[in-house]
Amino acid sequence: MAKATPKSKKKTTKSSGINTIKFIKAFWITFASGILLIVLMFLLASWGAFGEMPKFKELENPQNDLATQIISSDGVQIGNFYDENRTPVNYEELPQHLVNALVATEDARYYDHSGIDARGTLRAFVFLGSRGGASTLSQQLAKQLFTGGSRNIWERIKQKIKEWVIATRLERQYTKNEIMTMYLNKYDFLNQAIGVSSASRIYFNRDNPKDLKIEEAAVLVGMLKNSSLFNPLRRPEMVKNRRNTVLSQMAKYDYITEKQKDSLQKLPLGLDYSPEGHNDGTATYFREFVRSWMSKWVKENPKGLDEDGDEVYYDIYRDGLRINVTLDSRMQKYAEEAVSEHMANLQKEFDKQEKDNKTSPFRDLSKEEVDRIIKRSIRSSARRKILLDQGKSEDEIVASFDEKTKMKVFSWKGEIDTIMTPKDSILYYKQFLRSGLMSMEPQTGHVRAWVGGIDSNHFQYDHVYQGARQVGSTFKPFVYATAIDQLKLSPCDTLPKSQITIPVGSHGVVEVDWIPKNSDADYMGYMNLKDALAKSVNTISARLLDKIGPEPIAQLARKMGVTSDILPVASIALGSVDLKLSEMVGAYSTFANQGIYTKPVMITSIEDKNGVILYQFVPETRDVISKEAAFVTINLMEGVTRSGSGTRLRTGPSSRYSIKNVVTGHPYYFDNPIAGKTGTTQNQSDGWFMGIVPNLCTGVWVGGDDRATHFKDTDFGQGATMALPVWALYMKKCYADKTLKVSKAAFEEPENLTIEIDCKEFKKRNTINENIEDEFSL
Repeated sequence: MAKATPKSKKKTTKSSGINTIKFIKAFWITFASGILLIVLMFLLASWGAFGEMPKFKELENPQNDLATQIISSDGVQIGNFYDENRTPVNYEELPQHLVNALVATEDARYYDHSGIDARGTLRAFVFLGSRGGASTLSQQLAKQLFTGGSRNIWERIKQKIKEWVIATRLERQYTKNEIMTMYLNKYDFLNQAIGVSSASRIYFNRDNPKDLKIEEAAVLVGMLKNSSLFNPLRRPEMVKNRRNTVLSQMAKYDYITEKQKDSLQKLPLGLDYSPEGHNDGTATYFREFVRSWMSKWVKENPKGLDEDGDEVYYDIYRDGLRINVTLDSRMQKYAEEAVSEHMANLQKEFDKQEKDNKTSPFRDLSKEEVDRIIKRSIRSSARRKILLDQGKSEDEIVASFDEKTKMKVFSWKGEIDTIMTPKDSILYYKQFLRSGLMSMEPQTGHVRAWVGGIDSNHFQYDHVYQGARQVGSTFKPFVYATAIDQLKLSPCDTLPKSQITIPVGSHGVVEVDWIPKNSDADYMGYMNLKDALAKSVNTISARLLDKIGPEPIAQLARKMGVTSDILPVASIALGSVDLKLSEMVGAYSTFANQGIYTKPVMITSIEDKNGVILYQFVPETRDVISKEAAFVTINLMEGVTRSGSGTRLRTGPSSRYSIKNVVTGHPYYFDNPIAGKTGTTQNQSDGWFMGIVPNLCTGVWVGGDDRATHFKDTDFGQGATMALPVWALYMKKCYADKTLKVSKAAFEEPENLTIEIDCKEFKKRNTINENIEDEFSL
């Protein structure tokens, strides 16, 4: 029995060895099979077994929707057209601290791996992701570019494998810097901020990512984890904590010091939110004009042919075009501020006067006439169009305008959440006075500022380019210019103020005569042309028209760029015609440009995403009147601001009306040469002011949406009160900005001027001549 024991032990040892060998073989077979399976999975993924994979050409040119940029003349991006608001940047445009924050937070071994971080993947597998994920920046880019979301575990596994394959291909095809740049250009930061460039502008008002501060860059990097969760507009405290985590990671990897980290973490979030929706930001009315212009341009300028030989057109929302415009972002800002400042105050006075108006916001109308206005507004409303598209009947649509609904409405103190019927909202919006401003360089035609209304979100109608309104006395310079050009009249020539009767035709068997009246009912004595234009004396304008006829005046206006209909009738002497503000500014600029009309220019060039010029504007100019006639007309209009309706530019606001809280003291007191003309239409429906300095012509219109919406008298309803203050505020701001170089010089006098403009010398010489004639007759 004693000998049997060792034999038993020997058999056990041998069996154990065999089992170990089997285990080792099984392990290596399993391991090798796993490796082969992984390799096979990668091969299958690369062959497209798990879904279509990007081709090599697609990797070279990953398709991004690129926003079309609108760039001002001073190099500022003032707007975009986009499906995705993405403005691509190069690596060189990224600040180093943004790059450091990204690497420290998202992929610390970014520069050491080839698309897949083995250590990170193993850690994520062992700890099931509790100690961080394993996705590298290359994998995250692969997911953004070529793979979508996953609905179940199997799909997620397939997607992950595809991401690994694509990431390694990206690493072979691109440099690390290029991959990082593509990732930052692609990421959706929410609130229409696609890519780091848009995010820099929208969240921090930085025109270039290079201008981001460290703490601002940390906010954007923090959002990369999940921008929906870390949305700074909805969860600022959470975003701040996330920002501080990014700063801690930067300190951990020695990109910043502990002292810097502690200091930066104490700072507030520091958002400067500047939304870039199609109706947000600056120059909204101008951008809508550009959109309309571009929509026509792309149809007339195909970019090439497709494989089938069909024409292919540019897409302004996806092709990343660059539209270079003439607008100056600084002048545009000042123009918008001037309109807002004046109109908010003018509206207060209007509302105060409307308290005792039973038909507010209309005057001098019956209930039936008011009902007709409301019905007309309903018929032309966007709400009616939407309901028609939904198949609603007219009766259902009309009934819906009496149903109360939640809505946001405009006010000068900000949007108001309220409940009212759509019909009541029509009346509510009718009470607001509207305004338009356009500013242009006479010599180049470049439009520098364009304000089409008081708020494009709530008032879409553009009063620069769309709206034609009665121009009143601002048409009189065309009358005077025609007379000067044809008859060589001097500003010092005098005409009687007495009433004149001008036959204008017949109505049936009754002869019709036109007998204009002066606003002050003064018809005594004589007045020279300079004083007559300054005081806007109607009978003098009528006498000039009687000498030259209405047709030459209408022709002159047309040569100066007016395309709206002008009937050659006697009443145009007093401005009975309806014109657009853009036409008026273009025409008035002719006087400042020595009689040469230059067509207003809004777009100077268009480039594709590679910088290739697709369009270059060609100036359109033509001689209209002589240099002498243009200068004399300018001299006449200088009299308006020296002794006429524009004198408050020299003396400040009237005692009856002042702009509060705009600047310290009076906002006026200009002492430089200014040519100008006010205009006021019947019933104070429209107020105009056209103001010119040697290198800038600016027009302003103010009025109600309907002509029945107006002030009750001329104290506030005249152009000098309604429109002139906007011009004054705008020009004050422009002059304060010395970088703009807006001229304060005198208008250039042509050589060998034959028409006398110095009325003192003119009177003295005429007196001497009269004495000589008396002596000769004796």
